[in-house]
Amino acid sequence: MKMKHLLPGVLFLLTTSTLKVNAQDQTPDTTSLPGDNFSLQGALDLFKKAGSPEEFEKLLNIEDSKVNNLDLNEDGNTDYIKVVSKRENDVQIFVLQALVSETESQDIAVIELEKTGPENAVIEIVGDGDIFGEETIVEPEENDGNAFNEGFSMMAKGPNTDYSANGIVVNVWGWPCVRYVYAPSYVIWVSPFSWRARPVWYRPWRPMAYTVYRPFRYRYRAHYAVVTTRRVVVAPRIYHPMRVTSVTVSNRHRVAVNNYRVTRKTTTVRGPRGRKFTRTTTTVRRRRR
Repeated sequence: MKMKHLLPGVLFLLTTSTLKVNAQDQTPDTTSLPGDNFSLQGALDLFKKAGSPEEFEKLLNIEDSKVNNLDLNEDGNTDYIKVVSKRENDVQIFVLQALVSETESQDIAVIELEKTGPENAVIEIVGDGDIFGEETIVEPEENDGNAFNEGFSMMAKGPNTDYSANGIVVNVWGWPCVRYVYAPSYVIWVSPFSWRARPVWYRPWRPMAYTVYRPFRYRYRAHYAVVTTRRVVVAPRIYHPMRVTSVTVSNRHRVAVNNYRVTRKTTTVRGPRGRKFTRTTTTVRRRRR
């Protein structure tokens, strides 16, 4: 008899606990910055899957990819992301640029790629400070077997990872797009698209609320790490003269970006083999009533 009376109470407690856990899992960890609606890890993952810069640009602008959820001009549709590339010797950069209006564009991130040997290359993606609050560096995780093409042979192609003073560097030579852009016949990709000239396949879609977009954004995080060490040290010199920013975007998000920069606290954590990772915490200021 006592068990019968206890059972409803136990079930109630279990249900309440489950609801609390679910509620915590669904709590948005938004920074209120535009970068909340773009996945750097996802963009790097699409680059890994693409066979060329042209295909990469297409993947960025397909709704099913769930990488881009930006609406910087607030017109009710996600922004088209254009890929702008440049090469200097063995270093190549691919700028991800949002078309904001007929006269304005805004850089979202830049993929930095360097060939470091006959069959070795390193890669990273750096989020723009005006979009993510500060330059955010993401690179492939060294323990990610999926970072390499299926069939990538360690015996035939060399080791999957290189070791340096900064930790493990993932070799991405097996990625199709990497091999494509370093082929002798490769011609630097120049996107033909603009604010008025969009590809025939492009179908803009309405951006999702952050709480809906967040799970899609987070699914890409498992195989990529946010780090403090820049692998391609020449890339900033190549990129900075060509960086593009939008006055409209800057004015619209200046308060949120400045608040993030003031309240954030970034700490450096040493991982396996001396590798450095970043952990960033932001103190949220409550509004005065």
